[in-house]
Amino acid sequence: MFCGIVAGEVPAFVVGSTAECVAFLDTRPVFKGHTLVVPRAHLVVLSDLPASGLSGYFGFVQAVDRAVQSALSAGGSFVALNNRVSQSVPHLHTHVVPRTKGDGLRGFFWPRTKYASDDEARDYAKRIGSAL
Repeated sequence: MFCGIVAGEVPAFVVGSTAECVAFLDTRPVFKGHTLVVPRAHLVVLSDLPASGLSGYFGFVQAVDRAVQSALSAGGSFVALNNRVSQSVPHLHTHVVPRTKGDGLRGFFWPRTKYASDDEARDYAKRIGSAL
């Protein structure tokens, strides 16, 4: 579906684009003005984005974030992306959601947990660090 939007074959409320990206309104917004930023190339998850494309992609996400906040007089924003799990469309996309104080959105959409101990936290940090 997002490839169709990028190609101009699927209608969308496009808010802007660059040579590498397209930004358009989410059809099921958390709040009005909720914008999605997608790379023009079909990439499924963040790790598919080449390092050479990071500055172009996230530079545009940053510009869209500024524009959403400015245009909508938002007090801030929520910027997020999912990788496979909870990704309703298998195409890399970043959500830029305008926020205002008292808008009713509380934290993230998933439950929080705690580490059983500092040792357990250290083990997770070590495992992730080793993979990095």
